[in-house]
Amino acid sequence: MSVAKYFDEMSYGPAPEADSEARGWLARHEGKFGHFINGGFTPSQSGKSFDTFEPATGAVLAKLAIGSKADVDHAVAAARKAQGPWAKLPGHARARHLYALARMIQRHARLIAVVEAIDNGKPVRETRDIDIPLAARHFYHHAGWAQIQDTEFSDHIPVGVVGQIIPWNFPFLMLAWKVAPALALGNTVVLKPAEFTSLTALLFAELAAAAGLPAGVLNVVTGEGETGALLVDHGDVDKIAFTGSTEVGRLIRERTAGSGKSLTLELGGKSPFIVFDDADIDGAVEGVVDAIWFNQGQVCCAGSRLLVQEGIAPLFQERLLRRMSTLRVGQPLDKCIDMGAIVAPVQLSRIEALVKQGVAEGATLHQAQIEMPQGGSFYPPTLLSGVQSSSTVATEEIFGPVAVSMTFRTPDEAIQLANNSRYGLAASVWSETIGLALNVAAKLAAGVVWVNATNLFDAAVGFGGKRESGFGREGGREGAYEYLKPKAWQGRKPRAMPALPAAKPAAGEFGMPSLDRTAKLYVGGKQARPDGNYSRSIVSPKGKVLGEVGEGNRKDIRNAVAAAQAAAGWSSATAHNRAQILYYIAENLSSRADEFAARIAAMTGVSSGKAAAEVEASIERLFTYGAWADKYEGAVHVPPLRGVALAMPESLGVVGVLCPPEAPLLGFISLVAPLIAMGNRVVAVPSEAHPLAATDFYSILETSDVPAGVINIVTGSTDELGKALATHNDVDALWAFGTAELSAMVEKLSVGNLKRTFVDHGKATDWMNRAEAEGALYLRRAVDVKNIWIPYGE
Repeated sequence: MSVAKYFDEMSYGPAPEADSEARGWLARHEGKFGHFINGGFTPSQSGKSFDTFEPATGAVLAKLAIGSKADVDHAVAAARKAQGPWAKLPGHARARHLYALARMIQRHARLIAVVEAIDNGKPVRETRDIDIPLAARHFYHHAGWAQIQDTEFSDHIPVGVVGQIIPWNFPFLMLAWKVAPALALGNTVVLKPAEFTSLTALLFAELAAAAGLPAGVLNVVTGEGETGALLVDHGDVDKIAFTGSTEVGRLIRERTAGSGKSLTLELGGKSPFIVFDDADIDGAVEGVVDAIWFNQGQVCCAGSRLLVQEGIAPLFQERLLRRMSTLRVGQPLDKCIDMGAIVAPVQLSRIEALVKQGVAEGATLHQAQIEMPQGGSFYPPTLLSGVQSSSTVATEEIFGPVAVSMTFRTPDEAIQLANNSRYGLAASVWSETIGLALNVAAKLAAGVVWVNATNLFDAAVGFGGKRESGFGREGGREGAYEYLKPKAWQGRKPRAMPALPAAKPAAGEFGMPSLDRTAKLYVGGKQARPDGNYSRSIVSPKGKVLGEVGEGNRKDIRNAVAAAQAAAGWSSATAHNRAQILYYIAENLSSRADEFAARIAAMTGVSSGKAAAEVEASIERLFTYGAWADKYEGAVHVPPLRGVALAMPESLGVVGVLCPPEAPLLGFISLVAPLIAMGNRVVAVPSEAHPLAATDFYSILETSDVPAGVINIVTGSTDELGKALATHNDVDALWAFGTAELSAMVEKLSVGNLKRTFVDHGKATDWMNRAEAEGALYLRRAVDVKNIWIPYGE
C-alpha cells in the first residue's frame, strides 16, 4: 500500500503503549494485594479476597483483599493515631510532603497511566494526557493551601479522620481530588477505592510511602460495597467524602444521619448540552465528542442530553453522525483510539438494556458503523434522536457512550428542558453570543457550566452539584472548607432543653377584660389561621399565660412552601435592594426595641437588661447581613488555560429554618437574616417554647417592604413541622437548631431530594457571640457556588 493512500484514507495502524513496567509491577506483587495500612501492605484479617479483571480482555489482573470490620478498624486506628501529629506539623512541612507527592506522580506518570488504562479500560491517551497530569496539579495546588493555611483558614481546624469512597470511572484522578485537600489541611485518610479499579490507589499508596509520607496518614482498604458501608458506619470517622451513584449517596446520607459526621456527596448527573443556532456547529460537534464519548461516556458530568435549537437540528445531527463514523474503538493501550472498553460486563449490560428501552419508547437509534474489537466489554458511540423529555433515557443516567437528543425553539424553552431533571451537576452552553450564553448559564440548575466548552476541570475551580447530584464542592477554596471545621464551635456543650411550664389557674377579675390576641401564622405576606384551627398557650416561667399561637401542621407548611416558591423574584433581586430591606427591618425593629425586650423578658424570665441586649444584638445582626448582602461576592479563577472560571454564589432557593428554643428573637434573626441576604426564601418555625417574639416580628416585616413569601412563619411543634419540611421535595435546604434527635431526623428524612442540611447536633450556640453565631460560617451555608467556565481566544 502506498503512502499516498494513507493520506487519502487518513487511516491509522495500531500504536500500542508498552505495558512491561505495569505487568512487572503486578508480577512483583505476585498478582496479589493486601490493604495498605499504617505505611505498608497487610493481608485481610478475614483472609477473603476477590478478583479484579481487565475490561478489554476479561482476563484476571490481580487478587485483592476484601476489607472486613477488623481491617477497617485497623485502618481507622492507624489514621487516628497519625492525625494529631500530622495536623500539628507546620503548614510548610505538609506543603513539602504534598509537593513531594506531586513530583512522585510526575516521575511515575507513565507507569500510573498504563496501570490505569489496563485496570479501567479507558484509552491510555486519556490517562496519560488528562488524568495523571491533572492529579499532579491537584497535589501541587493543595500544597499551596497547606503552606498558607495558618493565614487563610486561621479560624478553622482539620476535621480529623476522613473516610473517602471513590468510583471506578476516574480512579486515580478521584483519588487526587479527595486525598490532596484532606492531607493538605491536616486530616488523615482511609480510602476505599472502587472494587473494579483498585490498582492505581494501591500503587499510589506504595509510591507515597516511598516518597516519605508518614505511616498512617494515608490508608487504603479494598473491597466491595460492604467494605464501604463499614467505613461509613465507623464511629471514629469524622467525615465521609463519597463520589458515586445517587442511590448509594442516599444510603450514606441515611446511615450518617445524627452521627455528627461531615458529609460531601458528588453524585450522578444527566447534564444538558445546549446548542443555539448561532453556535459554531463544527466546534459544538467536537464538544459532543468530548462530552459523551470521552472515557466511554462513563463520566458523572457527561453532556448526555443534547438540546439543539430547531433551526439547525438537521444540519447538526448530520455532522454529528458523520463525526461518529470516524471514531475508533479499540484496545486501551492503543494510542490511536478514541474509545476503550466499558469497565465491566455488568455495566455493559446496563447500557444495552437502557438503549433498548429508549428505542422501545420511541427514540431513533444511530450507532457508528465502525470496526469493534473482539472480546472484552466494548460498546459503539451511540445517539438516540427524537427523544421525549419524559423518556427513561432522557431522565436516567446511562453512564455509557450514549447521547440523547431533542430540540427547542427559544432560550426560555431550552432552560426549561435543561432544568427538567432531578439532577444538577453540570451543563454546556454553545453560542457565539456571549450575552446569551451567560444569561442562560446563570439560569441553569447546575453546579458547573461550560460556555463553548465541556469537561474542563482544574484544582483551583470548585466542582460539585445541586439537587440530587449531591452537595459540597471539591477543588479550590470551597473544596478546602469541606475538610475543615470552625474553631468557634469546638467548645459548644449539649443544649439544655427548657421545660415547657404549665399554666397556673388564674381567677378573672371584675372590670374590663383584655382583648384576646391569638397570634396567627404568617404566610405569603399575610396573617393566616392554621389549617387545623388549633392553638397552643404560651406560658411564662411563672405559669402566666402570655398569649396563644396557631398550631401549624403539614398543610400549613405546604402553603408556606408554595408562597416561598412564588417569591422567586427575591432571588433575582439586586443585592443592593436586599441590603436596603434588611436595613429597613432593623430600623423598624429599633423603634420598637422596648416592646420586644419586654416580650422576651416575659416569655423567658431573663432580666430586662439581658432582654434589651438580645434585641440590640438582633438589630446589629440585621445590619451585619444588610452589609454582607452586596459584599459576599464570587471570585474569578484563572485556571491553566486561556480563559477564566467565574465562581458565582447563588441562593439555595426555599430553605426551612427550625429555630433554637433559646434566644427567641436573636436565634430567629441569626438564621433567617443570612438566608434572605443571599436571596433565599424562608419558611421559619420559631422557638417552640417562646414563639411570640417571632409572631410579633411579622408586624415589622409588614411595614419593611419585605416582598410577600420571602419570610413565612409557621408556629407549632418543632418536631412535627420539621418532619414536614424535611420530607417536602420543594424545600431545597433545611437548617435545624435544637435537640440531637431533631438533627438526626432532619438529616435522615432529607434524602428524598438530598436537600442540604445545616444542623447543630444538639449543641448549644451562644447567639450573643459573633464568632459562633454570625458571618461567613452562615453565609457559606446560605449559598451554592456555581462555576462558569469561559474560554477565550481562537
